[in-house]
Amino acid sequence: MNRQSAAVGIGIVAVGLIILLGKLGVFAFIGNVFWPLFVLIPGVLLHVLYFGRMVPSVSLIPAGILTVVSVILMIGNWFGWGLMKYMWPLFPFAVAVGLYEYYVFGFNRSKQIWTAAMGLAVLSIVLFGMTLLWTWGIYLLAVALIGFGVWLVIRRPRSW
Repeated sequence: MNRQSAAVGIGIVAVGLIILLGKLGVFAFIGNVFWPLFVLIPGVLLHVLYFGRMVPSVSLIPAGILTVVSVILMIGNWFGWGLMKYMWPLFPFAVAVGLYEYYVFGFNRSKQIWTAAMGLAVLSIVLFGMTLLWTWGIYLLAVALIGFGVWLVIRRPRSW
């Protein structure tokens, strides 16, 4: 057997394995579970290109946004999309991360960029707190009030 027929045989086996894995749903499963990587890879690539001095510092803004958004999407994809009712305030936070990276690593140390980044971060934290308060945080408030009331009853002065 010559080398050419061995290479053709290995190629046929590889094509057969790819077809078999495709029919078994392996590629569909990988695509359904790991599709947020298609958002993460450009974000990481922009970071690498910037720190390799191949793109300008303004590319850090979309790099930070894409990276944070891909992490949010991965969490939603892996643990259920119902978590998005809690995690939606992280989308403005992604923009804040991009602006902050541009402020820290870019050549433009503008106070307006820092103010915008911090403003969006604070807005995101406030919205996240409000979301938690209106979803499950109200239960924590009720339990805290009950505990405080029980503590007041137990700690009351004894006047006999």
